[in-house]
Amino acid sequence: MKGEIVKEYLEHPEWGKLPSLTLARLIYKDNVEVFKDIEDVRSKIRYYRGQSGDVHRQRTGAQQFKTEQAQHAKALGVSNPFGLPESDEEEWDPFVLPEGNNRILLLSDIHVPYHNIQALTKAIEYGKEKKVNAVVLNGDTLDCYALSRYEKDPRKRGFAAELEACRQLLGILKRELDCPIYFKLGNHEERYEAYLRTKAPELLGTSEFTLDTLLKFGEYGVTLIQDKRIIKAGKLNILHGHEFGRSVFSPVNPARGYYMRAKASVICGHNHQTSEHTENNLEGKIVTTWSTGCLCEMNPMYMPINKWNHGFAFVQISEGGDFEVDNLRIINGKIR
Repeated sequence: MKGEIVKEYLEHPEWGKLPSLTLARLIYKDNVEVFKDIEDVRSKIRYYRGQSGDVHRQRTGAQQFKTEQAQHAKALGVSNPFGLPESDEEEWDPFVLPEGNNRILLLSDIHVPYHNIQALTKAIEYGKEKKVNAVVLNGDTLDCYALSRYEKDPRKRGFAAELEACRQLLGILKRELDCPIYFKLGNHEERYEAYLRTKAPELLGTSEFTLDTLLKFGEYGVTLIQDKRIIKAGKLNILHGHEFGRSVFSPVNPARGYYMRAKASVICGHNHQTSEHTENNLEGKIVTTWSTGCLCEMNPMYMPINKWNHGFAFVQISEGGDFEVDNLRIINGKIR
């Protein structure tokens, strides 16, 4: 039975081209009751692809093994003249916003359910005024407090209540702004998969327990962006900020730190602080980086003293990919 299932996937015109580990994850997700684990699936895939190691080499001969490896690589569109072992390398391409999404409301670090209602209201009102045609939720939209590895206050809202509050927010954004919504995972949303990996690994990859299913993205017209991918809006790079790791630091401001790491025009959240940094190189090319403010509570228990401010950004993309960024602060209830 296992063999028949694997052969069916291998004969599929698209799935059959996937690397073995990627295909194994797909098959295991759809047939979790049949296979013991992902490695069980992978071993069957490698067997039917003629990649099962020394036993296969002895049976078919080294030259045939090399030929089959090269043929498989050719099917994947990869040049492998030496028959090198199959790689589980995965592509890491940026997520490119459609050209029609050229008036973007960029909201970072909302941290539902610890959002600031006044600041978030101002941002939505601004988006309506500017007639935005895309909303980018640029990470840490959801706090995932209950899933944190840190000590937690049991009096705080549970994860189910957080999900419900976030669904309410998505519904409001859809109703008020009536445009596509892009939901990028930040370090706080990544807590969810980290929790599953340690507490319930059997649920990883099952469609009923993915974050986009729990938050009903299909109902609200939301596109998920994960794997720390760069969002390309014309020539501008959008990141949450945690993608750079813990080494982004600047005594000047967060934007300066992002410039030192990216050396390209980028806008990030994560630091909860509005800042901008511009430099031009020897050839006169100007590079600007921005960090945006947050839309959450200002003095949480874990860091009551900080340099945060409320804020968000409005990005306009013109023909050719050029862009303008309005990196806005909210001070005393007013956008500045």
